[in-house]
Amino acid sequence: MDVTQKDYFSDLSIVSDPHPYFDAIRALSPVWREPHYGVFMVTGAAEVTEVLTRNDGTFSSAMSVLGPIPPLPFAVNGGDISAEIEQHRGDMPWSAHITTFDGRKHAEHRSLLSPLLTYKRLKANEEYLVGLADRVLDGFIEGGKCNAASQYAHAVATFAISDLMGIPEADRWELVELLGVPPSQIEGEAVHRVGSDPLIFLKERFDGYLRERQENPCADLMSELVASRYKDGRQPDFETISNLARFMFGAGQDTTSRLVTMALRALGDDQELQARIRAEPSRIPDLLEEALRWDGPVKVVYRLATHDTHIGGTAIPAGSLVGATLSAASNDPARFADPRNFDIDREHLRDHFAFSRGAHACLGAPLARIEARVAIERILSRTSSIRISEEHHGPAGARRYRYEPTYSFRSMSDLHIEFEPVSADARKPSIIASVPS
Repeated sequence: MDVTQKDYFSDLSIVSDPHPYFDAIRALSPVWREPHYGVFMVTGAAEVTEVLTRNDGTFSSAMSVLGPIPPLPFAVNGGDISAEIEQHRGDMPWSAHITTFDGRKHAEHRSLLSPLLTYKRLKANEEYLVGLADRVLDGFIEGGKCNAASQYAHAVATFAISDLMGIPEADRWELVELLGVPPSQIEGEAVHRVGSDPLIFLKERFDGYLRERQENPCADLMSELVASRYKDGRQPDFETISNLARFMFGAGQDTTSRLVTMALRALGDDQELQARIRAEPSRIPDLLEEALRWDGPVKVVYRLATHDTHIGGTAIPAGSLVGATLSAASNDPARFADPRNFDIDREHLRDHFAFSRGAHACLGAPLARIEARVAIERILSRTSSIRISEEHHGPAGARRYRYEPTYSFRSMSDLHIEFEPVSADARKPSIIASVPS
């Protein structure tokens, strides 16, 4: 079958490995209209940059998470649908959250979050992150094996953002279980949790946390959020604060979890690379940047053309959905030599698209980098080797990895690893302080 005729939004073989599909459609055109939903799939690095960095209102983020499913809640008539988007915005998935906001509204809400995730605060939190990673490792390290996706990466990421935000310790394990894996977009419950507020299941809990901070503020992100003001001095209403808190919590753990899992897969699959990183722990940040480029946490983000326009010379009619394929752009051979080769020595390691670009670039990128760096450093320090479980994933050269059935995100369902723990006396001291960010 011609790979370009596969339905990107339902084909599980593309979930397992999207890169042959992205390579095939890029070879046809860096801006190619797929035949099933009419989405313009943008796979060239230059063209993805053009889509993400335009700030003239040409592209709306109103459907940024789920793309064409469900479809627009209105009929497209004419060459400018800006008014219709605003009229029907509340009918679209995720519309309560900042990821779908545009223009001034997006900038105002982002201004409430950006002061909370400063480099100084994150650096000050590193000592806690080291202890956190060690406590999580203590739960399974002596057994010599674990599901690194759920037992380590997901747990560390969820506990880390919980601590920063000030979530009570008694609630944290419950939240690890409650969040679970990303919702399926392809099978099972198909697009569950996709109303205007898919994080509604956290609302009662987080509203309670925030009201407590209003009465008794302390040194955490939720206390600062309830005291925040827009740049003109206005106070955001409680619903705005509630939505931002829940979004920050959800987004603050899933990207990091996916990154740590993918980095551990790379180390387990390449023993020579693992030996090199163990010998040169200062290269852990380079390992993480290459993991982000090679197979990043988000495959595609979607933009809606508000009026007739062009991308890289291709005409885009108003109302068209554009899929900015971050994974494809990060593997564009016009930008990255031999892109499917995992190479921590390649030039411009941070030139990938894993954290997007432009106005919607990931605010939590510094947090994800620091958390992931600590998580990898600690598991390497506590083990003498890490291997992929052949029982679960097959032998080297014929691995079987499962990914969550979503067309937007890249999330391993599980990653079973085996290792030899080292004694406390044999452990290397933490090298966190000497590793650049």
